[in-house]
Amino acid sequence: MKNKKRFYSLFVCLIVVLMALTTAAFADSNKLTIYTAFPESEVIYYFNKFTEETGIQIEYIRLSAGEMLTRVEAEKENPQAALMFGGSTDNYIAAADRGLFEPYQSPELANTPSAYLDPTGNWNPIYVGCIAFACNTDWFEENGYEYPSTWEDLLDEKYKGEIIMAHPATSGTAYTVLATLIQLMGEEKAWDYLAKLSENMSQFTKSGSAAPNAVALGEAAIALTFSHDALQLTPEGYHIALSFPSDGTGFEVGAVALIKNGPADEQENAKKFIDWICSIDGQGSYAENDSFRVPTNTQAPVANGLVTLDQVPVIDYDAVWASNNKKMYCDEFENRIIAKPES
Repeated sequence: MKNKKRFYSLFVCLIVVLMALTTAAFADSNKLTIYTAFPESEVIYYFNKFTEETGIQIEYIRLSAGEMLTRVEAEKENPQAALMFGGSTDNYIAAADRGLFEPYQSPELANTPSAYLDPTGNWNPIYVGCIAFACNTDWFEENGYEYPSTWEDLLDEKYKGEIIMAHPATSGTAYTVLATLIQLMGEEKAWDYLAKLSENMSQFTKSGSAAPNAVALGEAAIALTFSHDALQLTPEGYHIALSFPSDGTGFEVGAVALIKNGPADEQENAKKFIDWICSIDGQGSYAENDSFRVPTNTQAPVANGLVTLDQVPVIDYDAVWASNNKKMYCDEFENRIIAKPES
C-alpha cells in the first residue's frame, strides 16, 4: 500500500512538473508563424519592425490570397501557422464560413469605422484599397495615348497584348476585379465584356502583385490591380500612373485573422501581432514603408500621394456576396475566358 501511495505521489508530482514546464515553454515562446498575401518586399518591413518592438521572431510563407485560403483549409486538422495576414475579406469571409478561424477582435479596432468591421468577430480589418488601371507612363508617352478612363476604353484594339491581370482563382485582387464587373454590369454583360477584354490580355498571372510589377518593367502597358500595389513601385523609380474607371470601381478591405487550432505556443504572440497591426503604430508603418495602403485606423498617418476611397468613384461593393459566389464565378471564368471554346 505504501509503495502504491509513493508511486501515486511521484506520478502526480511528475504531471505537475510537466504541466509547469509546458506552460513555461508556451509563455516564453518568441515564435510566430504566418501565412501572408502581402508582397514579400513589403511584408518584411512590418515583420522586422514588430520583432524589434516585441522580440517575437516571425517565420512566414508568402502565398497568393487564394493559395493562402486553400492551404489553411487543407491543414484544418493540423494547422501549421497561427495567422492569415493580408488579402481581401472575400477570402476571410469564406474561411470563417468554413470554421477555419478562432474569433478574435483587437481592442485597437476602436478607431476603425464600423463599415469595415466583421460582424461575426472572426477577422480584423487592417487596410482598404481600390481597383485601378496602373499605366506605364513611358509606353503611353511614346504612343501619344491618353490613359484609359472607363472599362470600355480597355477594349480598344490599340491595347492588344498590353493588358495584364491575375487569375481570379488564385488572386484576391483579380477576383475583386471580376466581382466588381459582375456587380457593375450584371452577369451576362460582364462575361461578354471579359471575353472581349481577354483579346487584349498579355497573360493572367498567379499573383495579383505580379501584374503591376510587369507594367513597371515594361512587359505590359496596363495592369488591373489595387492602387496601393502599383503606387508602392513608384518610389523605386518606376514610371507608373493611376487611372480610375469613371463608371465605377470596386475596393477591398484587407484583413488578418487567428487560425483555429494553430500552434498552441504561438497564440498569445498571434494576438499581439493582430493588436499591433491594428494600432496607430502598426498601420503607421504603411506610410513609413511607402506601401500606399489606406489605414483602417483613422488615427494612423498616411503616405504622401495616397489615393483614398473618397477620391474615387467606388461602387457599393458587396464582399459577402462576392465571397459566397467565388467558386462558381472562378470556375465560370476558367471555362468561359481561359479555356473558352473555339468559335
